[in-house]
Parts: sequence; C-alpha cells; structure tokens
Amino acid sequence: MKPALVWISGLIAVALVACSTGGSAPAGMPTRVAPLEPPLQAPVVNATPANTPEGAGASSAPTALADNVETHEDPADYQTDAATTTTLMLGGDSITIAGEGATAAGSIATIASAGTYVLSGALTDGQIVVDTGDDDPVTLVLNGVQLNSSTSAPINIVNGEKVLIQLAEGTTNTVNDAASYVYPSADVDEPNAAIFSKADLTIFGDGALNVTGNANDGIASKDGLIIAGGTITVNAVDDGIRGKDYLIVEGGALNVTAGGDGLKADNDEDPARGYISVTGGQLTIVAGGDGLQAETDLTLTAGSFTVTTGGGSSAPLASDASAKALKAGVNLVVDGGTYTLDAADDAVHSNASIVINAGAFTIATGDDGVHGETALTVNGGEINVTRSYEGLESMVITINGGTIDVVSSDDAINVAGGVDGSGFGGRGPRGGGGQDATTYTGVHRLFINGGTIYVESGGDGLDVNGAIEMRDGFVVVNGPTAQNNAALDFDGGFNQYGGFLVAAGSSGMAQGPGAASTQNGVLIFFSATQPAGTLVRIQDSSGQDVLTFAPAREFQSLVLSSAQLAIGQTYDILLGGTSTGTAADGLYADGTYSGGAPYASFTVQGAFTQVGTGGRGPGRP
Repeated sequence: MKPALVWISGLIAVALVACSTGGSAPAGMPTRVAPLEPPLQAPVVNATPANTPEGAGASSAPTALADNVETHEDPADYQTDAATTTTLMLGGDSITIAGEGATAAGSIATIASAGTYVLSGALTDGQIVVDTGDDDPVTLVLNGVQLNSSTSAPINIVNGEKVLIQLAEGTTNTVNDAASYVYPSADVDEPNAAIFSKADLTIFGDGALNVTGNANDGIASKDGLIIAGGTITVNAVDDGIRGKDYLIVEGGALNVTAGGDGLKADNDEDPARGYISVTGGQLTIVAGGDGLQAETDLTLTAGSFTVTTGGGSSAPLASDASAKALKAGVNLVVDGGTYTLDAADDAVHSNASIVINAGAFTIATGDDGVHGETALTVNGGEINVTRSYEGLESMVITINGGTIDVVSSDDAINVAGGVDGSGFGGRGPRGGGGQDATTYTGVHRLFINGGTIYVESGGDGLDVNGAIEMRDGFVVVNGPTAQNNAALDFDGGFNQYGGFLVAAGSSGMAQGPGAASTQNGVLIFFSATQPAGTLVRIQDSSGQDVLTFAPAREFQSLVLSSAQLAIGQTYDILLGGTSTGTAADGLYADGTYSGGAPYASFTVQGAFTQVGTGGRGPGRP
C-alpha cells in the first residue's frame, strides 16, 4: 500500500464504527468469545455532550490526517538507466570518476547534476556531496561502500529537489561520521547527521546499510524522508532516523539504537507536516527518548514493531524526560501491525486523540499503557497491557470492539482530563444514589459498546470522573484490595443497557450500575474478605448457572449485570466449592459445580439490587 492510501483506510475504519458488532454474552453461562450478534439498534444517548471539546468522544483523526497526503514519492524515481550512469570508485583517500555530472577533489566528490551515480569502494576520510539545482532527482547507488569522515557527514546533500539512495542487492554499505564536526564558522551547525539531506530523501533497495551517528543523528532529512526497503541499522548518539516534514516507512527492516528518539518527524510550524506513517516493514527500536515521535500525526497501517524506550518499563524516568514508545503530537491512528512495547513512559501516547482499529499490542510500561489526552477510541484489535501504572487513560474513552487485557498497579481504565498525568485535573461532580448517566453534563465519559475487557487493578478497575454508559460488550474486573479504591468508581452515574459485567474488589467504595439502567444488576457485599480464587456461584431457583466466577484477587464485593437476571426471580449465592467447567479469566462455562456453601439469596426488584451493606451503592458519594 502506498502512503496516500493510509489515510483512506483510516477514514473507512472510523466511518464503520457505527456498524461494529457487540460483545454481549449469549444465553446461558457467559464465555469470553468474539461477538457474533448484530449491531445494537438502540440510539446512543447523549454520546457527545454539548460541552464536549472538539475531538472528544469521536475521532478527529480523519480531518487532520487528510492534510498528510502530499509526499515526494513518484514510481518513476525507482527506475534507473544503466546506460546513463556515472561511476565513482572510492580508493581510500582518492576518488576516480567515470561519466558526467560529478567532480572530485582528493577524497571529496561533488555531484552537481541530476542522474544516477554508482558508488563502490571505501573512503578512509572523505565525503560525498550533492549540490544541484536541477528539478530531476539524483540517485546514489551504494554498491558495497564504506564511507568514513573524521570531520563531518560522509553523505552531505546540501542542495537538490530530490535524492534517492539505492542499496544494491546483496551488498553491505557502512557510513560512519565524525565524533565532533568541524564547521566553517560558529553560526553553522549543519550537517548534523551521518547521512544528511536538505532535499527530499528516499532510501530503497535490497541491500544493507549500517549507519553510525557518532556526533548527533544517524539519518536526517530537513524535508521529507521515505524508507521503502533495505536492511538498515542505525546507531546514533541522538536521534536515529529523522524526517523534518514527514517520515514514511513502507518496508524493509530497521534496527535503530538511539540516545534520543528512534524515529522522528519534527516540523512544528505546518499542521500538514511533521507526521510519521508506517505501512510495512520490521522495526526494532531501542531509544533513550521516544521510540516513534511525530510532531503532528502518527499513522500505523502494518508492520512489526519492537520498541524499548528509556531503559524499559522497570527503569526510573526523570520528571522532565519523555520516553514514550509511540507518540503523536495530534492524532494517532492504528489500522494494523504487531507491537511489542516496553516503555519507561507511556507506551502509546497522543496529545489529542487515539483511534485503534486493528493490530496486536503487548505492552509493558512504567506509566500508561495507552494515553490519549482528549479521546481514545478502540474499534478492534488486541491490547494486552502486562505491566502499567494505569492501563488506558483519556478524557473520553469509547470501546466499540476488540480485546483489552490490562494489569495495572493503579487504575486499569481511567477517564479523567488534563495533560499527560495520572488522575489529571481533579474529580468531577459526585452523583446521588441511582443517578442517571444521561443527565450528566460533564465531559468525562466511558462508553462501552462492544468488545471484551479484562482487568486486574491495584487501584480502581474502571475509574471515571464522570459517567459510564454500557450498551454491549463483555467486561471482567478484578479490582483493588484496598478499601479506598473500588472495582467500579464513577461520579456521574452508570447506565447499563446490555452486555455482561462482573466486577470484584474491596467493599469500602464499591458501586454498581444505577437504577436508570435497562439491564438488571446486583451488588453483593460479603461479611468478610474472600481469598483470591474463591468461587462465587449465583444460580436461579432451579439451580441453573447464572455466574460461576473465581476472582483473581481477594475481594469483599461483587457486581454482576447480566441479561439472565430477571425481575421478580430469586437467586442463590454460594461461596467456595469447585467446578469441572472450562475457565477463562476466572469465569467457568459448562461443567458441574459442587461443594459450595450457601451465603445469601436475593430477589431482583429492579435495575439495581443490593445484597448486604457497605460501599457507596449505585453512584453514591
């Protein structure tokens, strides 16, 4: 797929949100399976409140990404005419030229005309300079070269419309710059990368390129940079690969080790520039700073990503440092790919909105797993957060599909607001008992319209400084053991219209869905804390299974909302015992339950039923 098509796919994926399938459990014992039911027909109530900021609740990505379509790529650029090439034979401290368009002075060659130039051999201490005013491109074919400089950048493109670097098939090419550059005057600070370009730059081919940036960056373009192929290894003191206007990766294998950022686009003056697009390839990045850092938009369509930043999730991070794995200044859109992210900072971060349509993530982070400061929308994919401070965080979170697993030391899903900080800007208004979430007028909201969510949290399981609306989906919460946190913590009400929810945790702050819900639920308080793994069995008067669940953490409260709970029906609660059924995330399907001790019975009187005392109830402060 060529770069221009990336944004088309993003537009289509976002447009299909309204058609995403749900994830409610079928009749009988709920199991964790992909949803097969048709889309919900019920209208979304108050999905975007009048005071919701632009971009919240729905992705603003299509508008922004539409600006990021102009690139310098032309299919004709990849075609070369062997009959018109000029050859440069590098001989240590001298250069021999055969053909037109280039001159040599000792170990410095200057290319002054558009055309194709084939480079072979080695320079002990020299430079290839491109300086042409031609509109047509210059193509440098690296045919097994070793380029070294003790004073500057071995490849320095000072002027040109477009330059392509082709890596000849089967060759290995090395570029090593100086540890300290020598500039003609104090006010000159370029070049500043081992391969440096003031023109649009493309790197392609089936060869290998090894670049060492001893002074600063490895590969840098002050215009656009496209990587379309090759096996490229970069070791840089500062940034690994940088394209000022944009950085596009279409294929190849990139292995980047950088003291600063791994891949970067840093034009902060033009909203249509400063973006990164990855449509394929295999990227392995170890960075002291951010892994992929786009000043504006970051779009990821395909590829394999292994990114480690700041020393990894267990490493300390300075308060003024940024070591995020994937970072966008505006929008971040994921349409596919596989991601193994180990970050000292947020793993996936945007200063505005994030939309995840597909892709498979394995995330370990010292801070947030996925953080969108304005909005986070998950339409599909697999997100597995194995280690985090907080799992998913944004002002407005909408989950329409996908599979989400979160392990967090604090809140697993946190809906708050502010700039890149846990808990953000204070709590919203607290509601009274049974508050209707549709009457909540604040910004902060959690919408669950589908998908599968499983969390294990040290803090709150679902923490919303506002309202929750759940219409479909499959949610399992193993919440906190501390009494000052809760499996469900919300301020603006919780309306549940469908889906399946079970949440276990401490009792001191426990809450359940409110009386305005159209699906029935129960909040159970236990007289004593139950050990982790203790089975909770809820069955109807005929002994049919409604819930058989073994929470992963110790617990003293449990919330169940299920279509199987019917008004006027009586249900029995049993504790302990065993089940021969198949367990998934603590939920047992089928099999035979035995050995449990009766705890209590309850009759469903309405949308909310409480058994025992404690906590805050449905939305209570």
